[in-house]
Amino acid sequence: MIARLRGVVAEIAEADAVLDVGGVGYVVQAGARTLSRLTEGEETVLHVESVTREDGTRLFGFSSREEKRAFVHLGAIQGVGPKAALAILDVLPPAELAEAVARDDKASVARAAGVGPKLAQRVVLELKNKTIGGGLTIASPTPGAPPSAPSNAGEAVAALMQLGTAEPVARRHVETALARLGPDAALPALIKAALQDLGR
Repeated sequence: MIARLRGVVAEIAEADAVLDVGGVGYVVQAGARTLSRLTEGEETVLHVESVTREDGTRLFGFSSREEKRAFVHLGAIQGVGPKAALAILDVLPPAELAEAVARDDKASVARAAGVGPKLAQRVVLELKNKTIGGGLTIASPTPGAPPSAPSNAGEAVAALMQLGTAEPVARRHVETALARLGPDAALPALIKAALQDLGR
């Protein structure tokens, strides 16, 4: 199975690109966001997911491991094929997708081409289910104190887990991001920084 390709961009089309790797041209399908970052004649690295169907095996390329991971989890949802998964990631890159799921924001998911309200709802529900059994640790409240809202750090860990990151790994990268941004970091910035750190 091909997981990563490094080569020169030979051609860019509307929905795919040809990557010349050692004289062999690989047709790699990709979303508009990934294709917009490619330049013909320049070397690039794409993280690749192979999808095998009755009509053969197709390669899907992504500019980051987080995008590839999100594509895999989206593709595991009934009714979400590769085309729909790419469309969702075009309107909601991984950090924004995680935020939308955390907010139960079905409308944002439904902005993707070919994704209706019912499918958007299924996406949000099934990605949320990825956190079940994740082992998140919740501090016991002080006796008599009102329950506190989830911290940004806890929500950021949950968001990374929704994209398939193991809880200990997610927590480690969120803590690193928190140390860099400070304790008052906003949730979107915290998720983005943790994903960037995870992709290194």
